[in-house]
Amino acid sequence: MYFLYLDDSGSIRNTNESNFVIGGISIFENHMHWFIKELDDLAKQILPQNPHSVEFHASEIFSRRIPPWNGMSKQSAIEVIKQVLSIVAKSYSQNSAFACVVHKKSFVKFDLMNLAFENLCSRFDLKLKRIYAVSGESQRGLIVMDKNSYEAGLNLLSINFRELGTRWGILRNISEVPYFVDSRASRLVQLADTIAYSVYRYYEAKDLSYLEPILPKFDSEDDKIHGLVHLHNTGACYCPACLCRL
Repeated sequence: MYFLYLDDSGSIRNTNESNFVIGGISIFENHMHWFIKELDDLAKQILPQNPHSVEFHASEIFSRRIPPWNGMSKQSAIEVIKQVLSIVAKSYSQNSAFACVVHKKSFVKFDLMNLAFENLCSRFDLKLKRIYAVSGESQRGLIVMDKNSYEAGLNLLSINFRELGTRWGILRNISEVPYFVDSRASRLVQLADTIAYSVYRYYEAKDLSYLEPILPKFDSEDDKIHGLVHLHNTGACYCPACLCRL
């Protein structure tokens, strides 16, 4: 079984921001403990006396307004974010990153959360279908997200996807509705947060330094990146997601 951990970055309502991102990572069930241990070990390095109080939320780390990040220099905080991403970069090949970037002004009449979530559900299902086609292994998928105001709407949307399909077809490999958890208790949702942030920083601020180390981890096949998609109506784009589709 594969678990897709997702979180969002950027604000749908903030008119000063151009993009909204949902991103995260799909993890094979046998590898979950490895990720958690790696993140726990990093937390112990940061705050040995109370590592469980350390939460890896990239925007909070970068802003350095709350403990333990407020005691760090800007460069030290940036290094922590990159250390979290390095765990993704060195993880087993079965685990892959996913993200959907939505240019907000291109979709003013759409529910941006639903639009991005539908896209990622389809791409996660595509990965599971591909595993079966290549290896004959039938794998199910479960989506795990941070608790937020979108919970009720996304649950209903997921039921509709299973019964009626997305615009790309029926989802045959994703079990149940999304499972919502408190990110304070989930290292893997915190990991998803950091992945979403790395994508957001690239598309919003043209800062590739966070995204570049994990680009090879996005779900792909034959040099085509399936796991990273950029939804926009702004003309030609040469970002990694769009470039591989030219």
